[in-house]
Amino acid sequence: MRRSIFILFVYASINALACSPGGSRTAILWSDRAEFAFYGEYFNTVQDQYKIEMRYYEFPAQRLRENGTYPPDIVAGNWLKSASTRVYFRPLDRHFRKNALQKSAFFSRLLAMGNIDGKQYLLPVSFNAPVVIFARDRGSLLPNPFTIGFEEMQKLGKDYNAETSGIYTRMGFSPGWDNEFLFLSATLFNTSFREADPLAWDSSALESAMRFAWEWTRETNSGIQAVDDFTFKYFYDPPAKLAASGRILFTCMDSDYFFTIGEDQRNNLDFRWLAERNTIPLTESSVYIGLSKKGRGKKAADAFLRWFFNADTQRYLLEQSRQNRMMEISFGIGGGFSALRPVTEQVFPLFYPGLLGHMPPEDFLSPANILPSNWMTLKERVILPYLHDRARQETNDGVYQLERRLADWLRVNR
Repeated sequence: MRRSIFILFVYASINALACSPGGSRTAILWSDRAEFAFYGEYFNTVQDQYKIEMRYYEFPAQRLRENGTYPPDIVAGNWLKSASTRVYFRPLDRHFRKNALQKSAFFSRLLAMGNIDGKQYLLPVSFNAPVVIFARDRGSLLPNPFTIGFEEMQKLGKDYNAETSGIYTRMGFSPGWDNEFLFLSATLFNTSFREADPLAWDSSALESAMRFAWEWTRETNSGIQAVDDFTFKYFYDPPAKLAASGRILFTCMDSDYFFTIGEDQRNNLDFRWLAERNTIPLTESSVYIGLSKKGRGKKAADAFLRWFFNADTQRYLLEQSRQNRMMEISFGIGGGFSALRPVTEQVFPLFYPGLLGHMPPEDFLSPANILPSNWMTLKERVILPYLHDRARQETNDGVYQLERRLADWLRVNR
């Protein structure tokens, strides 16, 4: 809902950007991130040599494959790294050779994901990671100021549980509350979902993760029925509110959602990064940017790229976002932490004071694998329903298997 409101809010900016003439001094920018309408507008105001025209598309990767007549110059969005999409971009290595951009300024593992066959075709813009949140007055329970893992969540959650006449009135945490948490569990068990034809994964790791989730529920919360009863009775409020009130101890969400919760509510909450074995799994929807091979405004596109990937520019954009109250509905740069390390480490805490003393260690950050361009549809329609069903029972007997679900879905939707 907030994303829809934000998109409507920026249409005026998009329309204003779209009225300038085309040509080599103008670059057409496609994005599924509405924030780029503002970035284009500010670029147009701080210099008068080039112009950016913004076009919002919900699925720019798909649009790129379908469009043959009027290609964009710049594409910024999700799912650009898939094999069917990355062929449309030109290498960016000369920007590093000319020292217009510095490789050392980027989070190295994020930058590496845009390097294909030794050439840098895509640059990372932003990323998010899962956070485990809890009431601020419970912070003393967690000695590690940065991360929390499954074992600690289980122990603290079980100790937090409270029952009356055999019915839970307070529950620390259940992995079955959120299918996305089950997906994170699968990720941290090295299930390794990745692009294939169309998708591959490690079946044994997935089975281990779902068995683990089932055992967690049984050993910590007396089983799935007790969790369902508690959920039905109390989850009429959002999980963040339940955590703040003390009804539950933990809930898990992505960082972009946490940092756009209302400030009054967020002030009563604290967080840790979800991590296992020194790994913080980044969300699959990291934003990347690339320059089209067939674009007509290459000089303008190059100029925008150099301007955007500058620490002073991004600090200015964050300041403008705060002044325009965009931070209430959009987190950071391009909806996440900046892929420029100095910006995230040094500038973000100035705008998000809650990050002071909480910045994740760089070597913990683990980007998602390259995934098919229709990943979010596959995840929503096929993967998450399977995880939900599998985590509710001890074995996979009788569960509609993931391989069959995927094959059946592809048969109907290809």
